[in-house]
Amino acid sequence: MIKRAFDCALAGAGLIASAPLWVLLAIAIKLDDGGPVFFRQERVGLDGRVFDALKFRSMVPDAEAQTGPVQATEHDARVTRVGRFMRATAMDELPQLWNIFAGDMSFVGPRPLRPGEVDVRGDGGLVPLDQIPGYAMRHSVKPGLTGLTQVYAARDISRTSKFRLDRVYLRRASFWLDVKLILLSFWITATGAWDKRKRRLP
Repeated sequence: MIKRAFDCALAGAGLIASAPLWVLLAIAIKLDDGGPVFFRQERVGLDGRVFDALKFRSMVPDAEAQTGPVQATEHDARVTRVGRFMRATAMDELPQLWNIFAGDMSFVGPRPLRPGEVDVRGDGGLVPLDQIPGYAMRHSVKPGLTGLTQVYAARDISRTSKFRLDRVYLRRASFWLDVKLILLSFWITATGAWDKRKRRLP
């Protein structure tokens, strides 16, 4: 109950405070390529329930039309000029404040994943994420805008390693750990380091 009240209060304040940024980002996206401002994508939440996560569009329209679901890579040609700035500062995820306010997500928790998502093994083989140890445990809590994995893990480490960090969070979860991760997330946003493939913190 405390976590939910904290999420609602912080998300509500964030929605109000960031409203001018929404206008500026919407204008920048439209001026960049004229495409849609927002991007909806199905994600898996608490107890495996699927919901629509909202984001500002950071890639070209229909970015996955030719490739299917592919995680963005460093210097990904599909990312727009405005999108590079938004991804480095996590501004593209501002609309997920609404997902938090609505109860689909929390500020802190495992990153929400897409239904049917797969991982690529070292030999090039594909592994469904739901077959990786720790996947089901992640859905015992709401997914988060930030979290232990998002803050401390490099983008390109294996899903197995990320899920291991998610399990560490689930074992150690507390209000004060959430506050610490949120403050660290603000620091990473201020330094524009979210899109770095290596360490984001000093």
